Amino acid sequence: MPKKNLKPSAYLVEVKTLSDRIVKAQQPIRILDAIKWDDHIKQAFFKGNCKNLPLVTPEYYLNRPLGFDPKEKKHEFYQIERALVRKLGQLNPLSVIMRRICREYQDVVNMLEARGTPAFSNISQELYGSAQDVFHVGDPTIADLGTMMEETLSQLLKLDFLLEDPKTIQAKDAVAILNEKIEGLFPGDGLRAMISDGILADSAAGTDYIKLRADALFNMRDLRVLEVHEIWVHLGTTLNGLAQPYCTFLGKGPPSATITQEGLAVLMEILTLSSTPHRLMRLINRVRAITLTEQGADFMDIFTFFRDKGLDEEESYTLSSRVFRGSSPDGMPFTKDLTYIKGFVLTYNFMRLAVSKGKPDRIPLLFCGKTMLEDMKVLVDLVEEGTVIAPRFLPPQFTDLMGLSAWLSFSRFMSSMNFRQLEQDYANVL
Repeated sequence: MPKKNLKPSAYLVEVKTLSDRIVKAQQPIRILDAIKWDDHIKQAFFKGNCKNLPLVTPEYYLNRPLGFDPKEKKHEFYQIERALVRKLGQLNPLSVIMRRICREYQDVVNMLEARGTPAFSNISQELYGSAQDVFHVGDPTIADLGTMMEETLSQLLKLDFLLEDPKTIQAKDAVAILNEKIEGLFPGDGLRAMISDGILADSAAGTDYIKLRADALFNMRDLRVLEVHEIWVHLGTTLNGLAQPYCTFLGKGPPSATITQEGLAVLMEILTLSSTPHRLMRLINRVRAITLTEQGADFMDIFTFFRDKGLDEEESYTLSSRVFRGSSPDGMPFTKDLTYIKGFVLTYNFMRLAVSKGKPDRIPLLFCGKTMLEDMKVLVDLVEEGTVIAPRFLPPQFTDLMGLSAWLSFSRFMSSMNFRQLEQDYANVL
C-alpha cells in the first residue's frame, strides 16, 4: 500500500515541476505589447489628415525589443517538450497537452520574430484562426456569420428604443464601481481594476487586474458587460487556474485558450442579457474588417470602412490599428479579434451538445482555468483523479445547472428548423 501511495505523489510532483517550467518560460512573452503601434504613428497619421498609410515597416518593429532572446526562448520550450516525454511519456494525456502548449509558444515567438512581414499573419491565422475557417463541416465560415449578423444587427440599430444610454461615467469612477464588484466576489484575493494609458481598447484584462483606458467613458450597461466579461470570466478563470495545485499552466493561457476564454466571456454577456445590438455590432465589425483585409484591403480601406459605419476618426483609427498591429498597413491582418465570435459559437455548441448527451456536469469544467475545448474530455478524467481541482469560482448561471440545462435542451430541435420557411410562415404575424 505505501508504494502505491508514493507513485501518484511522485507523478504529481513531476507534473507540477514541468507545468511550472511552462509558466515561467512564457512570462516575458507579451504579444500585444510587442505588436502595438506607438502614439507617434497615430500622430503622424492625423497630421497627414488621415490620407496616407501609417508609417509602419519591419524596421519599426526592430526598434521594439521583445524582452527575450527568440532563439533561446524557442530552445527553452523545446527542452521542456523533451523533458515532458522523458518524465511523463509520449502518450500521457497531460504530456500531450503540455507539449502542444510548448509548440504553440514556439509559434508565438516565430510570429513575433516575423512582425511586419507576411509570415506574421500566416502564423496569426494558425493561432487564432482565419475569417475563412468553417466552424464545422458544411457550416458557414466565420466571415459568413459576420455578414449574416451584420444584416440583422443593422435593422436593430435603426430602432430608437434600442439606443444605448449616454456614456457619462469617467474611468476613475468606473474603476471604483468595478473594484466594489471585485471585492464582493473575490474578497482578499488581490484582484483589482485600475487605470491605464497604454491600451487600445476601453478595457483589457491582465493576470490579476482589469485596466480601463484613462480617457474612456462608460455607462452602467458597459460596466455590467465588464463585470460579467472581464471579472466573472477572465479574472474568475485566472483565479481558478492559479488555485490549481499541480497543473499550474491552467493559470496562463496560450493563444488557443483565448478562443475558449473570449467565447465564454461573450456567452456570459448573452446569458445575463447584458449585451446590446451595439456591442455585438462592434464585435461583428471586427470580423468584417479582418475579412476585408484577408481579401486585400489595406489600412485606409479599413479606416474608411469604420468611418462609413458612423464612427469618428479617432475610434476608426483605433479599430483599424487593431487589425494591422504586428503586420504592415498594406499587409494581412492580426486575427485575434476573430476569437470573440468564433469562441462564442464553439463554446455554445459544446454546451448544447453536453446537455443533449446528458453530460451538463462537464460545462462548469470550462472554468477550471485557461482551458481549451479540445482538452475537455481529458479534463474530466483529471478532475476525477484529483490532478485538477474543480473551479473555485463559478458565475451564478453555472453553479446550478438546472436552468441552463432546460434552456439548452431545446437548442437541437430549434436549430433544425428551416429559418427561411419560418420567415414565410410568420410573414402575416410580424
